[in-house]
Amino acid sequence: MRTEKELEGVSLLGNQGVKYPTDYDPSLLETFENKHPENEYVVTFDCPEFTTLCPKTGQPDFGHIYITYIPRERMVESKSLKLYLFSFRNHGDFHEDCVNIIMKDLAALMDPKYIEVRGVFMPRGGISIYPFANMGDADHQDLVHSRKVEALGFRN
Repeated sequence: MRTEKELEGVSLLGNQGVKYPTDYDPSLLETFENKHPENEYVVTFDCPEFTTLCPKTGQPDFGHIYITYIPRERMVESKSLKLYLFSFRNHGDFHEDCVNIIMKDLAALMDPKYIEVRGVFMPRGGISIYPFANMGDADHQDLVHSRKVEALGFRN
């Protein structure tokens, strides 16, 4: 079981008075200590209800976001991630921008060994967009490259 000290930065989980954000807000993200930094393991979040707005028309865009990372010392807390992703609801940006923003915000927050974010967006005008962004430290550059090559052949 985690101690109170280990949970000090986690304020949203279990808080019944949480308000849903109306604007993009990376300050919502919270972390907790990785109790297994000696293990190289993968964490994946499957976020099927991502919404944002078209920056030109203001029309809603709907997507499925997949976030995968190899943690170092800190990990993102899932309720804070949910609220952060919800903060894109009224944010106007292109799909590619959203995926890169999410990746960069999480990388800055956690400093993971490796991180990738994939978006699978619903068609608009008969076209679906599947942006993919990733980054890794010096020890994970082979993974960065191989996952990009794999993403080039991605089909839903």
